[in-house]
Amino acid sequence: MSSEWDWESGEGLLGIDDPGEWDAAFERGEPRLGTAAIGLAFQCSLEEASPRIVRAMQLPNRHQRGFAFTAAGTAARLNGELTPELYGALRAEGRRGFAENAIDDTLTFVPFRQLPPWFKWQKVASRVRDKLETWRLESAYAVSDAWQALRRRR
Repeated sequence: MSSEWDWESGEGLLGIDDPGEWDAAFERGEPRLGTAAIGLAFQCSLEEASPRIVRAMQLPNRHQRGFAFTAAGTAARLNGELTPELYGALRAEGRRGFAENAIDDTLTFVPFRQLPPWFKWQKVASRVRDKLETWRLESAYAVSDAWQALRRRR
């Protein structure tokens, strides 16, 4: 099966379904571990993929680290939940930077009742920000429409 995986180019790594092969590649220092972490999120159980995704989030290559956060978001989308380790890694990274989209995916696809407290607060804060922005835009449009109506009357 490993003949399908080209660690140098990354070809086939989204189909990786063997956590042991990922572990061996990690030990060898292969360059595309973040890409392979996305493959594990697609192909393996959350319990099998989670520790590898967390390890990939700590890779020195920033691009591969970014792919690891994409893998976390993918896991949230596919499973409707994350492991405590993944929640912790996302929280440690915070909403700015690599974890932003993965946190958004988690808030979207994991039921509110299953979210840890920090994520619940993020969801509430996000909804409040969205509502305030909606009100701001509606007010701006109303003022603009009124201004245009006044200008047409002249």
